[in-house]
Amino acid sequence: MKKTLLTALALTLFAAALSILAVIAVPPANTPPAAYPAASAAASSPPSETLRPVPAGIADDKFVVRLKNGDTVTEISMRDYLISAVAGEMPANFEPEALSAQACAIRTYVLYHMQPGYGRHDDADVCTSSSCCLAFKDEAALREKWGDSYVTNMNKIADAADASDGVYITYASAPILAAFHASSFGSTEDCFSVWGGDYLYLRSVSTPETEADVPNLVSSVTVSVSDFIETVTKAYPEAKFPDDVSKWNADMSFDPAGRLEALRVGGVSIPGAELRRIFSLRSTAVSVIFGDEIVMTTSGSGHGVGMSQYGANLMAKQGLAWRDILRAYYTGVGFSDDDVSF
Repeated sequence: MKKTLLTALALTLFAAALSILAVIAVPPANTPPAAYPAASAAASSPPSETLRPVPAGIADDKFVVRLKNGDTVTEISMRDYLISAVAGEMPANFEPEALSAQACAIRTYVLYHMQPGYGRHDDADVCTSSSCCLAFKDEAALREKWGDSYVTNMNKIADAADASDGVYITYASAPILAAFHASSFGSTEDCFSVWGGDYLYLRSVSTPETEADVPNLVSSVTVSVSDFIETVTKAYPEAKFPDDVSKWNADMSFDPAGRLEALRVGGVSIPGAELRRIFSLRSTAVSVIFGDEIVMTTSGSGHGVGMSQYGANLMAKQGLAWRDILRAYYTGVGFSDDDVSF
């Protein structure tokens, strides 16, 4: 009887909290990495310490998510959403503990953006577009992708999501901005260097990936001198380039995590994130060589903030549980079912 009353009370509190949520659209800050799109993060949002705590212990199959697909908004359970989102974000052949870490990060992402002033949509909690929110694969897409492995993969991902049923990552008792990306080389990025926000739990930390572990961890983009000039001047019309490349006097500065802070060339300063955007580079961990051609060599994939997905898989192979993986990537966090910071 006591357990029934406590469950009813928790559901009542949760329903009351949802009834007063008002979401305000904020611009997307993440870009999807090539391997699997990363969770988006609001660049303009203040640290999540200011957020209202979310009632803990609500089972995923009792938690309603408003999902936007194009112009249509439907309601599905958090459990159903997680299975499709994890399937879209992380390869099914990854380790179960890595998939569980991914599921908890996604659940936390949704809860973070359900808080007043932190949402991306005024009529939904999350959408199916990876360029805005998260990747989402419906049954038809997954059956086409997996073929005869559909049932096996779905059961594996469902088990991984169920392992953290209802649990989200916390900082100061509130859900965190659980950013994640495909891979980093050596260390992840400090959030301040990418988005400017001082999120205390999104610091640069070490990550275990090597070229032997991650396909195309290091890759290059080569463009002609004329294409480089055209691309840069399209974004920076004031840029001026001498005919002789050796007189460009290009200079690069790097942040403490080893990612490009800015490239100064042609009389303009190009932030690393902008160079990545205009040349469709895999990450901002980039070096540039100027000669008869311009060679931009990158390591890792994605913005570099938060959990590295390939790194999480390697940690899982080494025997780490999903909670330990998340603690390794998000500094000083706890979980909603213990509400204790580590």
